[in-house]
Amino acid sequence: MDELIKLFGPFDENIKVVCETFNVKVTMQDGQCNVFGEDGDVNSALGVLNKLLSFIRNGETPDIGRVNYICGCAKDGRLEEVDQLLNDVVTITSRGKPIKSKTVGQKKYVDLMKKKTITFGIGPAGTGKTYLAVALAVNAYRAKQVEKIILTRPAVEAGEKLGFLPGDLQEKVNPYLRPLYDALQEMLGVETYAKMMERGTIEIAPLAYMRGRTLSNAYVILDEAQNTTKEQIKMFLTRLGENSKMVITGDLTQTDLPDGKTSGLKHAIRILRDIDDIGIIRLSEKDVVRHPLVQQIVKAYETQEEK
Repeated sequence: MDELIKLFGPFDENIKVVCETFNVKVTMQDGQCNVFGEDGDVNSALGVLNKLLSFIRNGETPDIGRVNYICGCAKDGRLEEVDQLLNDVVTITSRGKPIKSKTVGQKKYVDLMKKKTITFGIGPAGTGKTYLAVALAVNAYRAKQVEKIILTRPAVEAGEKLGFLPGDLQEKVNPYLRPLYDALQEMLGVETYAKMMERGTIEIAPLAYMRGRTLSNAYVILDEAQNTTKEQIKMFLTRLGENSKMVITGDLTQTDLPDGKTSGLKHAIRILRDIDDIGIIRLSEKDVVRHPLVQQIVKAYETQEEK
């Protein structure tokens, strides 16, 4: 019964997704789950339910994002790929919660970051690009593979400039760097995060502050890289020092650069794609792990862009 409760989800939202996807009816009676519909639809729905039970028996409580993704895999004939995600733990948060890849695309992204010195993660909002990069940075620090975690973003957002914001430099850049703070605090815990910030073990700064430095023994993440110019991203990439890794994330459909400025991210992935120790992965709307509605919004915008 505990398994069935997790399977159905809060307010039966998990089962509603399965029913709507495959045009079936699912009922629970006497501790049993019954599926009604056309043969092919029932088989597809049962395949999804069995995969979800595998995750539940592996200690996970599937959310609506996980259910939506597995349903999509079943419709595309890729249901067996889901098995790759069963034991894929990226890191453990300070509260003991395992952080896992939610999609096969995310798992490939994680594997690429582990393998390559420089990784470009390109994809829409909600695909976990930054979150997973921060998780691996924390892992590398805990394993003493690096001595420092450096997180940076270009301070360009929707046409605003730092000079127009109130406060000192730290207060000015905080709104830009907030997502990075949030991810680190979840992974490390507030106290550990504060101590590491105080010691300078974690550094979060605007991209301009990277100029003239050599970043050695560090895990370096450049977020929102679609808002860099060609000169900025070249400056950043050439900061790479000994025993360091770099991850560059961005969404090429959300560039906030002034008209006429080419995105440095777009330029970089074109000219660096044939270098062996540089990995480039493109995530799609199928890898969006936020609310299923976000996936539909991303797809609608992509369709409009193509038109």
